[in-house]
Amino acid sequence: MKASIAIQVLPQIAGEGEVVRVVDEVIAYIRSTGLHYYVGPFETTVEGEDYDELMEIVKNCQKVAIDAGAESVSAYVKICYRPEGKILTIDEKVSKHHQ
Repeated sequence: MKASIAIQVLPQIAGEGEVVRVVDEVIAYIRSTGLHYYVGPFETTVEGEDYDELMEIVKNCQKVAIDAGAESVSAYVKICYRPEGKILTIDEKVSKHHQ
């Protein structure tokens, strides 16, 4: 694995249920990419070999939220990138805590 991102999408939309619905649509989009991902309580982590593909996912998450009805969207993104090596995978980071 060469890169991972963690993204927290914060849609501006009326109603707590609507916020959850929009975030669920963003997560469904992430699932549709076919990349390995992990949904946490505050953010979703996605990992892959192609940095540009992950940046495209970050961009598209904003568009998915808007298309789902959000008036605007804020996002917090963390990026880990190592083009000439290996980063720790999601499983290596969290599996020992979820047994």
